Amino acid sequence: MVKKTGSANWKGSLKEGTGTISTQTGVLDKANYGFQSRFEGGTNTNPEELIGAAHASCFSMALSMILGQSDLEPSNIDTKATVTLDEVDGGFAITKIHLDVTASVPNATEDQFMDAANAAKSGCPISKALGGVSEITMDAKLA
Repeated sequence: MVKKTGSANWKGSLKEGTGTISTQTGVLDKANYGFQSRFEGGTNTNPEELIGAAHASCFSMALSMILGQSDLEPSNIDTKATVTLDEVDGGFAITKIHLDVTASVPNATEDQFMDAANAAKSGCPISKALGGVSEITMDAKLA
């Protein structure tokens, strides 16, 4: 069993307050986040972009694994996850995540690549954890 930790600290009201997040590895160490970066385009991080980064990285690793099971080794996988936060029933919810994927996979056919990409989209642990998101879509291109 693998266990990883992330932590957050928040001080103050929603709009004027500030927070920091940290990860077990220390890659993020008291990184700033707050209302402005979440809703008004500020420069700090926010939960939705962190979910996007987690989803994109998990998907890319899963795609590499699935391709490897067919003796295909990607030379490059670029994945961008766009996370949509909408107002729903008087609150907010992540309603969509869209994955844009471009990969270079020597000797892969379009069908092999798309089968692997679709399996990674549904099978990566972050996709599974985000099962409550109403829509996870993908555009995948074999370069």
